[in-house]
Amino acid sequence: MPQTVKLDPLTRVEGHLAVRTEVEGNKVQSAYVSGEMFRGFEVILRGRDPLDAQHVTQRVCGVCSVEHGIASILAQDMAYGLRPADNGRLCRNLMQAANFIASHITHFYLLSGLDFVDIAAIGKYEGSDPALLELKAWAKAETDSKKVSALAPFLPRYAGQYATDLALNVGALRHYLDAMEMRMLGQRLAAIFTGKMPHAATLIPGGVIERVTAFHLEQARALLHRLQVFIDTAYLPDVVAVAGAFPDYFNLGRTAGNFLAYGVFPESADASERWLPGGVSIDGRYQPLDAEQVAEDVGSSLFSSPSGLKPTRGQTVPAPNKAGAYSWLKAPRYDGRPMEVGPLARMLVAYQSGKHAGVKAGVDDLLKKLQRDPKDLNSVMGRHAVRALECKLVADHFSTWLDQLVLNAPSTVAFQVPDTAQGYGLTEAARGALGHWLEIRDKKISNYQLVVPTTWNASPRDDRGQPGPIEQALVGTPVADPANPLEVARVVRSFDPCLACAVH
Repeated sequence: MPQTVKLDPLTRVEGHLAVRTEVEGNKVQSAYVSGEMFRGFEVILRGRDPLDAQHVTQRVCGVCSVEHGIASILAQDMAYGLRPADNGRLCRNLMQAANFIASHITHFYLLSGLDFVDIAAIGKYEGSDPALLELKAWAKAETDSKKVSALAPFLPRYAGQYATDLALNVGALRHYLDAMEMRMLGQRLAAIFTGKMPHAATLIPGGVIERVTAFHLEQARALLHRLQVFIDTAYLPDVVAVAGAFPDYFNLGRTAGNFLAYGVFPESADASERWLPGGVSIDGRYQPLDAEQVAEDVGSSLFSSPSGLKPTRGQTVPAPNKAGAYSWLKAPRYDGRPMEVGPLARMLVAYQSGKHAGVKAGVDDLLKKLQRDPKDLNSVMGRHAVRALECKLVADHFSTWLDQLVLNAPSTVAFQVPDTAQGYGLTEAARGALGHWLEIRDKKISNYQLVVPTTWNASPRDDRGQPGPIEQALVGTPVADPANPLEVARVVRSFDPCLACAVH
């Protein structure tokens, strides 16, 4: 008989996520992923001034706020018939890129890296690094006491399931401490163009309201350099080392192999060309993106609105007592298919499209270091590896956008809110494909719909019974100890879920 194994809540993810698995023969046979709250941003926006949208939607999430603001602004640009000023477009790219960098570093070191690194190894450290000595003393004090702490639950439960190489463990722990500063630097880098972080103050239809100065550029270059050094000397090498220590995780966490990316970082005012291209990969083959193929099922979702609606006609009607439903997430589908989104999807779409030579070279070089084939990237460790690669590619391209800025040039264009209009904004958050759909009547928002990355990845079963990508990825995962299913947590965290976004 299968044994039900629950993680509720799953920690070290953004928001409230529950995972229920049916385990038999120490392997997951089926999985159910649940978002556990309703927040109603789409309802809140109805009847408001459209210019409120980029500010209200940023409050969906303190981590992904910039991307929500940009998606909202892109939807308004379309609705108002605007082409943003070049400086405005570039500033948007820069703030979004800075957010990617900070988010990726945070995910590996502060959220998922602790699934692989042996915290207790700090007790064997004999060096002179003051930060590590302080961490060693703290760890000893915690383990000697009977206090419940962030460290204590890990030591007795998961012994033997972590990396054994002392240099890897101690080095990663040192970089864990450094990553806190790197996150701060990434936020400062974004704030140069956003005015503040989180929740950008400068986003406006037609561009941004910040003028670019020489001081801005010098600040940005100094912060960028420090982040690049960390990515090159810590982040990428640590990910490669962890991948070498856990080769089995290239065989775990596989989805059906369908990937979607909207594309990000526009290279032109009409956003038709993007530095990371959009598209879908279905059964290993690239196809151009058709946004009309996006729809949302709600058969397993706690909503009573009709199922299968496209976002342009989407409805948000909560039904907390709906029979047979188990999640506050809808189930987005592309031409009826569940699609994985995120860094892996972006890198595979760019790789297969042939539209990005840098991605092709970067992925090939990474695969050589990992001694893996492209098919192995559809896995837990593949997601971690390509996320680190994307972080490097974005950081290395950042200076190109800085160089294209024109000092003190206009960063926005004039506009008026029309009486009636529609628009949508498709972009990428660090965690994957993000879309906002806007309808205006009588100069007010009549409908607003968001389809966010974790709604794709953590979606429940759709009306045809197809599980979402995380549910797919969990099937076949070995569970050594059902009382402490660390393997399940590793699979889920490889997607970097953000439930705050998903239960908007």
